[in-house]
Amino acid sequence: MLLDNTGLNGIRSDLGHLDDSSDKLGFVRWQWEYRRATYDLKLQDRSNGQDYFLRITTRAVEGKLENPDAILEVEAVYIGRATFPHGLDYESPIPEPILNTATQRAQELKKLLS
Repeated sequence: MLLDNTGLNGIRSDLGHLDDSSDKLGFVRWQWEYRRATYDLKLQDRSNGQDYFLRITTRAVEGKLENPDAILEVEAVYIGRATFPHGLDYESPIPEPILNTATQRAQELKKLLS
C-alpha cells in the first residue's frame, strides 16, 4: 500500500542525517546502491504474529551513497505484509493499529528531517 499522506515525499536530506534520524526511530537501511536506498521499519501485529514493513524509498540527487554528504530525496512511502522467504505483499489489508503506528513513525521521521 502506498502511503501518500505522510508528507515525506520530496523531502531532501544528506545521507548522514537521514541515517541517524531513521536509526533513532528503528528504521534500517537495507537495500542500497550508488544512487538509491531503502529504509525499512519492521512492525509486528501481536494479535496474529504477522510482520509488516514500513518502507521508504530514496534516490540520491547529489553525490553517491558512499558519501555521507550525498543528498537524498524521498521518492515514496509504502507499507506491506512480510511474505516468506523475503518479500512484501503491498496488496494485503493492513490492520488499523499497524497503519496508525506506521503513520506516526513517518510523521516522527518527517519532524526529524525538517
